[in-house]
Amino acid sequence: MNCAFVNNMPDGAFDATERQFLDLVDRGSGSTTIEVQRYAMSGVPRGERVAARIAKEYSPLEELRGKRPDLLLVTGANPAEPQIENELFFDDLAELLIWGAENVHSMLLSCLTAHAALTIFDGAKRENLAQKCTGVFCQTVDLSHPLAAGLETEVSLPHSRWNTVARDAVLDAGYRIALHSDDVGWSVATKSIGIANVVLIQGHPEYDATSLLREYRRDAYRYVHHERDELPCLPRDCVAPEDWPHLVELHMAITGAQRDPELVEAYPFDEVGARATRSWAEVADRLYANWLSGVTVRSA
Repeated sequence: MNCAFVNNMPDGAFDATERQFLDLVDRGSGSTTIEVQRYAMSGVPRGERVAARIAKEYSPLEELRGKRPDLLLVTGANPAEPQIENELFFDDLAELLIWGAENVHSMLLSCLTAHAALTIFDGAKRENLAQKCTGVFCQTVDLSHPLAAGLETEVSLPHSRWNTVARDAVLDAGYRIALHSDDVGWSVATKSIGIANVVLIQGHPEYDATSLLREYRRDAYRYVHHERDELPCLPRDCVAPEDWPHLVELHMAITGAQRDPELVEAYPFDEVGARATRSWAEVADRLYANWLSGVTVRSA
């Protein structure tokens, strides 16, 4: 099979995102060979290093128009605007998804791109959350859904986002929800659009064990150094149980009366990260294996 991979993540997460998604594709492919071609959109701001890597290893999105891959996998992106339609890359993303629905057997769309698809295809509006949804959350599984084959009735997945699309809006648009959390809403939903089976993932099964902790470290650093005044959000269950109380203590201190950079500098993030576990690893692998096994290769 052929897979077009479109990486829209900002520079700081660009390399890790590529590795995380493509590792899942590799593990989920089993004995099937999947050829991956990487693409990037011009509307995402880039620094010198990542721009040079894109120029060397990625293709412009325009080159995808003349091809018909079996799979289209599009990452999320860093939301910069309250209204998704105002993102700099939204028009290019809309054109890509509409093209994909007409030319690709299956599309897997992550986070912001999943929200964009709901806006583009269904007119469902993205809602801004009062605070960041971040952490590892229990999911209820619809075992009758093809993507849920081999899963337990309850699993865990990480989420990290400032926005959502309401569950009722997703259901009203005709999507079938495979995984849902009472705490944070739907996580995986599917629907046929054009010739494509569309998989929307609002969570982040691709995340490493330390992804959420690294995000918190970044946000906490920016806060204590007065690079931003927005309070950092502590991701639920992002570390091993024995490390959780001390991380809570740090969070309470820096968001309380002690906006002290030394507290963040002194916290053993690397040591704590080494003890974190990727409790959702088998769930992520199974989701991707089920997705890939359900794709019919295009006839020559």
